[in-house]
Amino acid sequence: MLLDSNILIYASKASPFQDKATEFLCNPEACISAITYLEVLGYHKLGTDEKAAIEAMISRIEMYPISNQIIQMATELRQQKSISLGDAIIAATALHYQQPIVTANVQDFKYLEGIQLINPLEK
Repeated sequence: MLLDSNILIYASKASPFQDKATEFLCNPEACISAITYLEVLGYHKLGTDEKAAIEAMISRIEMYPISNQIIQMATELRQQKSISLGDAIIAATALHYQQPIVTANVQDFKYLEGIQLINPLEK
């Protein structure tokens, strides 16, 4: 299952959603796209301790690279729907590797065909 950036953020911070997000992060089937790594660790206000905690979490899961095929798929998704570049790459990665997307922001992906969405924060 492909984790969206918000799942890593929830898992790294004390919040009502931390336990649920951490549960998905610890799943042996969890993986991320390289764009998720960039989105989370590239945040300019990320503190040193928070960065170290996120890096430790990410080091335990598989990271899918952004291949030429994924770039092409993301381009096609952006031509079809109004979607951010990061979300298009995450969606294309999910389609390419046939993975569901685990996200608290299902609205970002719900109009894309062929993508299974899991919202870990729903009751």
